[in-house]
Amino acid sequence: MRKRLILFILTIAIILIEINVLNYHTYDDSANISNTIESTNDTNKELFEEYYDQAEELMSTMTLEEKVGQMFIARYPNNNVINQIEEENPGGYILFQKDFENKTKESMLEELTECQNASKIPLLLGVDEEGGTVVRVSSITAFRTTKFKSPQKLYQEGGYEAIIEDSKEKSELLLNIGININFAPVADVSTSSSNFIYDRSFGKDASETSTYVSTVVETMNTSNIISCLKHFLGYGNNGDTHTNIVVDERDYETFETSDFLPFIAGIQSNAPTIMVSHNVVTSMDDDYPASLSKNVHDILREELGFSGVIITDDLDMEAVSDYVKDGSAAVLAVQAGNDMIISSNFVKEKQEVIVAVNDGTIFTEIIDIAVRRILAMKYAYAIIS
Repeated sequence: MRKRLILFILTIAIILIEINVLNYHTYDDSANISNTIESTNDTNKELFEEYYDQAEELMSTMTLEEKVGQMFIARYPNNNVINQIEEENPGGYILFQKDFENKTKESMLEELTECQNASKIPLLLGVDEEGGTVVRVSSITAFRTTKFKSPQKLYQEGGYEAIIEDSKEKSELLLNIGININFAPVADVSTSSSNFIYDRSFGKDASETSTYVSTVVETMNTSNIISCLKHFLGYGNNGDTHTNIVVDERDYETFETSDFLPFIAGIQSNAPTIMVSHNVVTSMDDDYPASLSKNVHDILREELGFSGVIITDDLDMEAVSDYVKDGSAAVLAVQAGNDMIISSNFVKEKQEVIVAVNDGTIFTEIIDIAVRRILAMKYAYAIIS
């Protein structure tokens, strides 16, 4: 019953989004990466399936250590990044504002190019450049004279055309300094300024947020940069998981009729990645945060039909550490169904996953499925050529 309801809502959402999109899309999508990736409407084919043969050929040359390394997006280290790349083989890095300070576009590109040259397999290099309150790059005037505006401000000033132009400019700037994944758009539904996530959200209902998400994903695909829908399952009116355990007691129907819809819209627009939050959503799993919940990942895969790369929010947050008293959060994240882990303790957590594979706690098939998706995505976006 639940799956039939999801499919019905999904169908209605697609119709509404397509009507809205026809009203305002003016950009040329002839080069859109969506044209080279099968639509998720085709349930018999996964998002990056046409690149699986290439991915598997590359995997045949990789050690277990190299495969597990691919599953981590590490926090960019303060020093010795080249040594870490050569010794630990990360799948990628996430950079923060401090990593851009006292640098220029030219020096940043040179630095990140050196990182790519040092890596056996090209890296995902990402930032959170959402606009508004979260602007890792444009907060530095050497990269942009003003910060990118929030989605709400852009829409107030110029509607969806402003959203499209902003997404294009962001993508161009990031690609020109060596960044190939922007952890955006925020797909959380929030309409109250008192909510923690409100300032980062589109600030409108599920239908409008769905249209916004679809617009950004399609524009970023046109620019050939990886987008990331966040924060699944949807923050709603809940607090900040960076500093607190967040328990969401809303019923499942609320997610079906509201919070899921922008994620469905993004999936239908061929969003390559989705980030899962650390909220404990009791209607789906009252034992673990969403990021560590197999049931939540099953819903994302089986009921919403997402076949791209699932990424955890950073595991180094209070909402995770307070739930993981014994064992490894990274091991639980892999068992839950995440393909990639954002980690501030990359070397330690990578080794914990390797040990879990070697002692049978994690099946090697799980690693291979995740790494195949990751590598196939890198091929799809020409990160691996």
